[in-house]
Amino acid sequence: MTIDLDGLALPGPTITAVTAPFWQAAALGKLIIQRCGDCRSYVFYPRALCPRCWSSRLGWVEASGRGTLKSYSRIHKPGHPAWEPAAPYIVGLVELEESPTMLSFIHAAENIAIGDCLELSPTRFGGRTLPAFRKTTD
Repeated sequence: MTIDLDGLALPGPTITAVTAPFWQAAALGKLIIQRCGDCRSYVFYPRALCPRCWSSRLGWVEASGRGTLKSYSRIHKPGHPAWEPAAPYIVGLVELEESPTMLSFIHAAENIAIGDCLELSPTRFGGRTLPAFRKTTD
């Protein structure tokens, strides 16, 4: 059964001055992350200071969109009622090729496994496009 994820009545993200570039890029189907101008570390989630060297010189770069599944959970009872029509669904920790880890929706068949290679699959959820991932086909 396929669920219309775009038709879900989901609450929107809290957008701040720090996170606005991320959400603007997501709306265009792109995944951007921060990179420190001093220590060159990649950073996710968006923040004002680098968590490694405390520099405020964080800029935005487009991520490769590739990653590895570190962990996942198949959600049968969502924490918010708006997600109930989509259950069961999968959320997972995706270690991006650039090194940060992000929590994301995973488009997955029954054979998903930790260590699987994933690729960005921008998806419409509740009227907005957000980063999601799926197994690579190669």
